[in-house]
Amino acid sequence: MYKNALKGGIRTAKQAWKLKNELGKLQLDLAKANSDFEQHLCEAGRYIQSCYLPATTTQKPLLLLKTPGDNKSSSSSKHDCNIVANHYLRTPVVNPLVQLPPKRAADKTTINTHFRAESGHLNALISSKQFVKVQKQFYRDYSCVSLGAPLKSSDAPLLGDLCSQYRAILAHTSADVVSGQDIHHPGCNYQQTRRAHQQQSQPLSKEQEQLEQERKMAQKAKFERLPTNVVPKHYELLLQPNLQEFTFKGKTIVQVNVKEPTTQITLNALDIVIDAVELHYECSKLKPEKIVYSAENETATLEFDQEIPAETQGVLHMSFTGELNDKMKGFYRSKYFGPNGEERYAGVTQFEATDARRCFPCWDEPAIKATFDITLVVPKDRVALSNMPVVKEDSLPDDLRRVRFDRTPIMSTYLVAVVVGEYDYVEGKSDDGVLVRVFTPVGKREQGTFALEVATKVLPYYKDYFNIAYPLPKMDLIAISDFSAGAMENWGLVTYRETFVLVDPKNTSLMRKQSIALTVGHEIAHQWFGNLVTMEWWTHLWLNEGYASFVEFLCVHHLFPEYDIWTQFVTDMYTRALELDSLKNSHPIEVPVGHPSEIDEIFDEISYNKGASVIRMLHDYIGEDDFRKGMNLYLTRHQYGNTCTEDLWAALQEASSKNVGEVMTSWTQHKGFPVVSVESEQTSKNQRLLRLKQCKFTADGSPADENCLWVVPISVSTSKNPTGIAKTFLLDKPSMEVTLENVDEGDWIKINPGTVGYYRTRYSNKMLEQLMPAVEKMELPPLDRLGLIDDMFAMVQAGHANTAEVLELVDSYRNETNYTVWTAITNSLTNLHILISHTDLMDDFHRFGRNLYEPVAYRLGWEPRDGENHLDTLLRSLVLTRLVSFRSNEIIGEAKNRFRSHVSGTNPLPADLRTTCYKAVLQDGDEQIFEEMLNLYRATDLHEEQDRISRALGCCGDVKLLRRVIDFAMSGEVRAQDAVFVIVAVAINPKGRDMAWEFFKENNKQLLERYQGGFLLSRLIKYLIENFASEEKAKEVEEFFQVNQIPGCERTVSQAVETIRLNAAWLQRDRAQLALFLRDDE
Repeated sequence: MYKNALKGGIRTAKQAWKLKNELGKLQLDLAKANSDFEQHLCEAGRYIQSCYLPATTTQKPLLLLKTPGDNKSSSSSKHDCNIVANHYLRTPVVNPLVQLPPKRAADKTTINTHFRAESGHLNALISSKQFVKVQKQFYRDYSCVSLGAPLKSSDAPLLGDLCSQYRAILAHTSADVVSGQDIHHPGCNYQQTRRAHQQQSQPLSKEQEQLEQERKMAQKAKFERLPTNVVPKHYELLLQPNLQEFTFKGKTIVQVNVKEPTTQITLNALDIVIDAVELHYECSKLKPEKIVYSAENETATLEFDQEIPAETQGVLHMSFTGELNDKMKGFYRSKYFGPNGEERYAGVTQFEATDARRCFPCWDEPAIKATFDITLVVPKDRVALSNMPVVKEDSLPDDLRRVRFDRTPIMSTYLVAVVVGEYDYVEGKSDDGVLVRVFTPVGKREQGTFALEVATKVLPYYKDYFNIAYPLPKMDLIAISDFSAGAMENWGLVTYRETFVLVDPKNTSLMRKQSIALTVGHEIAHQWFGNLVTMEWWTHLWLNEGYASFVEFLCVHHLFPEYDIWTQFVTDMYTRALELDSLKNSHPIEVPVGHPSEIDEIFDEISYNKGASVIRMLHDYIGEDDFRKGMNLYLTRHQYGNTCTEDLWAALQEASSKNVGEVMTSWTQHKGFPVVSVESEQTSKNQRLLRLKQCKFTADGSPADENCLWVVPISVSTSKNPTGIAKTFLLDKPSMEVTLENVDEGDWIKINPGTVGYYRTRYSNKMLEQLMPAVEKMELPPLDRLGLIDDMFAMVQAGHANTAEVLELVDSYRNETNYTVWTAITNSLTNLHILISHTDLMDDFHRFGRNLYEPVAYRLGWEPRDGENHLDTLLRSLVLTRLVSFRSNEIIGEAKNRFRSHVSGTNPLPADLRTTCYKAVLQDGDEQIFEEMLNLYRATDLHEEQDRISRALGCCGDVKLLRRVIDFAMSGEVRAQDAVFVIVAVAINPKGRDMAWEFFKENNKQLLERYQGGFLLSRLIKYLIENFASEEKAKEVEEFFQVNQIPGCERTVSQAVETIRLNAAWLQRDRAQLALFLRDDE
């Protein structure tokens, strides 16, 4: 019976699949196909129930329950059937007559887990909060283009939808689904398996593609947030991790308020098994009749057989178990090494955005706040940390201890945190009396000193800036070995990647120290802006991330004025945002999101970098004093509550008396940004008329698809006072004229001084000619020199200017001394280098680069001077590394000599010059050099140094060695969180570009299984493909990903394909003139 039922179900599903392009017919036949399929599978389920549960069992039977489409209703349609395990079921006695496949027979997982409804997002995307900080360091290491945006999972095809619902049974029999895998699970490459049942797949036509997309959208269920008829007020949470078996068990006692009469309580639960539930209220004790899990909505619904009255104050008791996973999300395990090199594991949490539900059943939405009493049961020799200080410890049998923590403030679930492991720490107190500790790996206590110094100064600075004290009694920072994010702002317990909190005085570069200062400033800013006041829903994520990304620069500027950090803001944040935001695949700052897969999508450079850039523009528009008043008003009015964007505008408007909402709405609700075109006319001896126009800027120079109008704060400076503002006004219409006084005919005019406004400027030829001598003489301030060159290169890519003409203008920067201006030039030339790598002009381009950079290198030399400023140290590293890439024999020779002294131990390299020297020896290195670098990698236990070496390996000029680099990245020697960036280093090397792409095509299933789709994989895909520059490659990439769809990478692919076509058009348009220019420069 079972066999026949499955055959029938699979046959019906296959028939439905054949109809996938017949949209109209599909809509009619789908219901019947699905109905028949469910009937067969439910019959099979009843048969399996009888096989697995002997009649003599005293346990309640496994129930195959209909899951309601609406969690608020107890009714269900006839065919809304999901497989749901009764929560009282324990491990059943297996009938020996039922034979499982060998792989399953050996599986330690209990049989009941095969039949409960498991999440379709198990081990899904690594959260994209992740790597925003890593991106910054990555840009600096490679001087390359923007990383782009993480994306949501695509809807699976029809057969996938059907098989996913009934995975528990199909996994054992269907040829269409790999045993034990959910085809919605990113690790299961359903598209590959499906092709085994098809002839050679042809790419869909545009019409078919549109119909397919419409079909998927029609199938996709509307996401609903949790019902609010029952809400928590307080959690008592107990967790006990088993660090040997990688499991945990826990209990929660939740005080709930039942607002309306109900027979259901719906909360979030994912990848955990709820073992027992009991609701206590008014001297009554209720156990649910059943628990209904929804894989799609990541919820568990407790269904009771009697109604719970309105206004009931109840206590919900739940016990649960789960796995300490290795996916760096939820409650997971992090590997580290003991003093004798043995592997050990810590238990760590990472809950943002929606992964608290992977640890304990909860109302996992930012607006459903509560207080928490957290208790951990841990081995006696392990450190146990949480958001609050310890209030009590008890010894338990079996060398365990129970650690109770103080009650938290009211807070969102994504901010809850626990860590269990072996750590050392350093501690201090801030001036306002807050205990600050930095936890490090054992034996590395001193490496936490710099972060401690920063944190103890940051807390009182923010207290003064916000005029609100930090509300917790302690602030812990902790370095985690396996951590996918740069850092996470858990309230009172901030978790960091090791490279973003540890400083080794002998081996940490100045750039890394600066990055650590910014990261600490960012995460501590969240303690107010994000934790004390939280966005109401993830649509308003930018309120958290954009603001913290702005304030981190305020903070570091206060603590380290020598960093000139606001100038670096433009290259670190502003220009990266403009680059992504000019693509047709960008999104608005404020974008409606629902399902967790959509939420992950918006943790990108738009929310962070554009958000910070827009707030910086607003700060400049209303002024520092009113901005601070408005921030205090916002935080005070909404503390311990939730907000949306309009609440921030209202507070700033009240403080400044300016119409903030009207000005800012266009910047948060439109994607993209304007280009302001400006012409000037001298109307009298000392009067200049400016004619300004605005329109949407597009990366390819094509007219915008939509008519957008921004309210643009415009400021103007002139040669009379280069650092002052001559006039400010709002450009709130498509065009306008403005008259400037006290401007002579020979004076230059600069639009957007300080590069504060989030827009590009396109000058008339005459205005540009007047500006360039001011660049050459460095009369223009650094931020204006920087903004000018960045805008010019953007105009080149869009086809509004010629590459050769702009390279001539770059000559005006030969006397440049500012590090950040050189960073902007380097970023632009790196994009051009990608194009030229597809031509025979590389030698000519290298000569141009040497001529441009060598004067700066000779001025700086190799050795730091006494009292040298911070920026010159950074500039030396940048310029020497570029000259290695430009094949400067003198620089490469010196770098090789210094490398030899470093390896022999006679003269260790300063950390700031190691990347330069490593690349110099590897660029033309042989196998012996390669092995020498691997030995250096293996000899260090500093994560930063391992990063430097492994990424430098991608500079090898031998394709065979580059293949070994990829094999090394995929080996166990490189942590999964770092391996992507090693492969990327190969992909951005012109000699490794094609090989890396072929590697991906051959191994995409392995990579998909390893990275579970999503963020890390989308980053890898972006760099593997976006540096091509031909229509043929664009089509090849498109066709490959049509056949090999990878969940969570759709927008990355479309952005990268768009970039390939931009490269191709740029190269075709300018190649001839570029060749003439570069060869005339000889």
